[in-house]
Amino acid sequence: MRIRLLVASLLLSCSVFSQTIETVATGVKSSMRGLSVLNDNIVWVSGSGGTVGRSLDGGKTWNWITVPGFEKREFRDIEAFDENTAVIIAVAEPGNILKTTDGGKTWTTVFTDTTKGVFLDAMDFSDAKNGIVVGDPINGQVYLRVTKDGGNSWAPYKGDAINVQKGEAFFAASGTNIILQGKDKFIAVSGGTISRLLQPGSAVELPMAKGKETTGAYSFAIYKDQVAVVGGDYMAPKETAGNCVMFKLSQPGSFRTPVAPPSGYMSGVEFIAAGQLICCGTTGVDISGDIGMHWTQISKDSYNAVKRSKTGRSVFLAGDGKVSKLIY
Repeated sequence: MRIRLLVASLLLSCSVFSQTIETVATGVKSSMRGLSVLNDNIVWVSGSGGTVGRSLDGGKTWNWITVPGFEKREFRDIEAFDENTAVIIAVAEPGNILKTTDGGKTWTTVFTDTTKGVFLDAMDFSDAKNGIVVGDPINGQVYLRVTKDGGNSWAPYKGDAINVQKGEAFFAASGTNIILQGKDKFIAVSGGTISRLLQPGSAVELPMAKGKETTGAYSFAIYKDQVAVVGGDYMAPKETAGNCVMFKLSQPGSFRTPVAPPSGYMSGVEFIAAGQLICCGTTGVDISGDIGMHWTQISKDSYNAVKRSKTGRSVFLAGDGKVSKLIY
């Protein structure tokens, strides 16, 4: 039995260390946090300076645009449906959502909210019609807007309001702190003075870093019943305490913390395959082959977001001025 365990451990180590990061776009004057990977060919990114990028050949070539009238805005999240159709959200006041149906040549503002304090953080779609946006709390409640027509129109979430605790909010770091399941069920993770797993009618505290405006859960990913959450403290990027937790979705309290945690603050996490994870942040990129119990750094380069293709196997990362691809 010990021999079998040793062999399995060696195989896992070889698998982890064989993965590398290859830059496919660089020199872009934008801090990119929005990332949508449809398949092995179609990739969209969005970021500061009103920037949106699109590749139709797996990152070999890119088309970069600046959305007119939004040159000073930041698009912190993007959701693409095909090579021509995508939705982006702009942070800060006013809250704006835009959509293109011609590959980014023209954009239509499909939603505007001028409410004082509005700040759209992240977006997710469960299919081509149903989507949800989460924003910083207003009047002590989670800000939620939903669409049933592919992002053409947005309305307030009709479910019960979700109250937040003092100092609790959401991060517009990678567009991955909310996931929509089906038409109405969503899961979100918060941060700040407290970090919680939020669902309609349920709120469970997460064993993540907490107590400051910059601490808590920044991103999470789901593979069947397995959930991985990453975060930490943006202002203490090398601190590893409270930067990762795993649990089963069917058992929200079944928390497991890593034996060897990620290398620091992480703003994005994604399942590469069953049991295999990748996460990224300002301290670099880490890989785990055992559902998050042991992490190994494969790059010290800073990235904001990481996504696996919805119908392929490609994994892309977006950061400040660059887009990269996981080679595995």
